[in-house]
Amino acid sequence: MSRQVKEYLKHVYQIVQKRDPDQHEFIETVTDFLQTIGPVLERHPEYIKTNLLGRLVEPERIIQFRVPWVDDAGHYQVNRGFRVQFNSAIGPYKGGLRFHPSVNLSIVKFLGFEQILKNALTGLPIGGGKGGSDFDSKGKSDNEIMHFCQSFMTELSRYIGPASDVPAGDIGVGSREIGYLYGQYKRLRGAERGGLTGKSTSYGGSLVRIEATGFGLAYYTNEILKTLDTTFKGKRVVLSGAGNVAIYTMQKVVELGGKVLACSDSSGYIIDRNGIDYKLVQQIKEVERGRIKEYAARVATAVYYSGSVWEAELGYDIALPCATQNEIDGEKAQLLADNGVKIVAEGANMPSTAKAIATYRKQGIIYGPGKAANAGGVAVSALEMSQNSTQVSWSFEEVDRQLQNIMHNVFEKSVMTAKEYGLDNDLLAGTNIAGFIRVADAMTAQGLV
Repeated sequence: MSRQVKEYLKHVYQIVQKRDPDQHEFIETVTDFLQTIGPVLERHPEYIKTNLLGRLVEPERIIQFRVPWVDDAGHYQVNRGFRVQFNSAIGPYKGGLRFHPSVNLSIVKFLGFEQILKNALTGLPIGGGKGGSDFDSKGKSDNEIMHFCQSFMTELSRYIGPASDVPAGDIGVGSREIGYLYGQYKRLRGAERGGLTGKSTSYGGSLVRIEATGFGLAYYTNEILKTLDTTFKGKRVVLSGAGNVAIYTMQKVVELGGKVLACSDSSGYIIDRNGIDYKLVQQIKEVERGRIKEYAARVATAVYYSGSVWEAELGYDIALPCATQNEIDGEKAQLLADNGVKIVAEGANMPSTAKAIATYRKQGIIYGPGKAANAGGVAVSALEMSQNSTQVSWSFEEVDRQLQNIMHNVFEKSVMTAKEYGLDNDLLAGTNIAGFIRVADAMTAQGLV
């Protein structure tokens, strides 16, 4: 790497570090990105001249607001709401809303930055954004969640719309929350169906949207398996999480011939060597809104453990982290290798730390980064936007076919880009570079944006 490129990358990193020293998650994702992008700058020195990276790592707009609401006991509560509109060079800001106590500006900025590259990689005309609140839905009644969502959208509605910013769901924001959010949006802005995605099919949603991230993760992993001249058949799989992404990943893995041995939630994990029954998990988590340990109480072959599923000593082939950021550190990554894992593909955003990724490389584990592997959700969100704008509704089979094609193209684009830049089969570098080049070209063409 030339001295000019090294100094520029160091300069960009130092500015981010100086401006946002306490935003650890955001600094982490920017650092991971900067470590892979050097070869592009060598080939395109004009990006340095126009300080394109400096512009890319700074959001176009950050919106923070208070969210007052009244609980069932009549007490007045206040949460924080966020929307980071990070980059619109390719199209309207697109990214989910996360409701979780851990949400802060650093989390939302990290997610938004990842979303820029992920969305670009899909080939669809969508920019990058993210939002959410530190609201905790656990233990809240439907009435309390509705009141919170209405208050949140009352403020957010003035900053979003089908042609500018289209939020969707994320952790803590499922079909129930999207319904409440859209209902309030409609009151305030009119029936703009394209204002939110992840809607129910009864009022403009797309088929496969609920399944999209999980199905997409399985399709992406299947692309990795194809390069090894194998399939999911007979493969042993472990997932983290038991929410939307994990459940539909399990479904598709089973349909493709794999066996899921374990999954988890925030309290612990279950192991069922006969294979997890994803339908029962779905009943417990999505219908009863219970805890994963209840699975072990109903299935004689299942055992529940507290702690992280990545601490389990269990022989398996494929790890699919689908829970949250930084859930696998260097020690857990080494345990994955010791357990025989050959592939890690991420259903969550940045679930592997930098030390974990380094361990994957050292141990020869194929690593599919989240900004590629979990792109199925935003891809089908964009397809929902297309259906809303043309007032049509595609069949399940048609949307699923398009999702499979998109995930195939995401994988192929990452592989081909890595090879083009002499990076062998480095899917992380290929993903970052492929996404970045599309955004960089759009920003360059539009001038000082």
